[in-house]
Amino acid sequence: MEGSNNRRQTRDFLQCLKEFLEFVIGAAFYFFEAFVRLFIPCPRKDVDGEVVLVTGAAHGIGKLIAKELGRHGATLVLWDINWEALDETARELRQSLDVRVYAYACDCSRRTEVYKVADLVKREVGDVSILVNNAGVVTGKYTFTEAPDNLVARTLSVNAAAHFWTYKAFLPAMMSRNHGHLVCVACHGGLFAMNGLADYCASKFAAVGFAESIALELLVLKKEGIKTTIVCPYLINTNMFGGCHTKWPSFLPIIDQNDAAKMIVDAILRNKMYVLLPPSLYVLMAMKSLMPAKLGIIFVNFFGGLDLMDRFRGVPVPVITYRKSLREDSTMEEA
Repeated sequence: MEGSNNRRQTRDFLQCLKEFLEFVIGAAFYFFEAFVRLFIPCPRKDVDGEVVLVTGAAHGIGKLIAKELGRHGATLVLWDINWEALDETARELRQSLDVRVYAYACDCSRRTEVYKVADLVKREVGDVSILVNNAGVVTGKYTFTEAPDNLVARTLSVNAAAHFWTYKAFLPAMMSRNHGHLVCVACHGGLFAMNGLADYCASKFAAVGFAESIALELLVLKKEGIKTTIVCPYLINTNMFGGCHTKWPSFLPIIDQNDAAKMIVDAILRNKMYVLLPPSLYVLMAMKSLMPAKLGIIFVNFFGGLDLMDRFRGVPVPVITYRKSLREDSTMEEA
């Protein structure tokens, strides 16, 4: 009995030693890799012919991300709730890009609608290989107790729950081929809490956590061919946060939307797992992890997190403006 216990203890010790050595070697390797990548970035992958779906693509950063990916030869599938703006964007991209462009009006917050339009995309275009969850809404003009319940529910549905339904719709095909890319366009509000944005921050924290969990799930399932990218930008000069200002523009600048789109697409092409824009957000993340909570509040105030929304002008709640989907590609339209 004693010999059996000794053998078991020896086995356990060797197993622990093996896991520790794997941890040390792995940590050293990835620290070294990260250091090298500071000077030698990963090569860009070829997305020519890949089917890219971008939600919230009628305007703003979604439109620009789609345009950048189209310049690299990707077939574009555009989703948005605003049919008129989506139709105009699709026509514009067809005229300026030499790629196929499809547009489908869809309210991503509605699970059954996502599944229905996703089936239409699969039949008419094919399996989506790059999914960019970009659609988002923000209220921002209310304290949490004053915010209408329907706006709070919509924020959570569009910014977080919609990611569940689009992943459910398109991830199985990626897994069957072990090929694809999932992109979560979140916000700095998914990393740092901001005053006046309780529902928005909750939804973005949820989106980031969901995307991280899916990335781990794919790793455990050995689906290394499916890449994931989580994007957390600070303020971008779109209408979404119109009127907001930054106290320290040299450290936390408001990012030009064209520059933001190019940096996001570059990260997708280089298979980066995390993209924080501007890079100073990495410094703030490290500080957040190390400093005491009360000191963190002082820093949030110092960098403008308590009055960020004071000059926010607000954006109208999206209105469904469609009854059918645009399904012509550029060739059919020219005919």
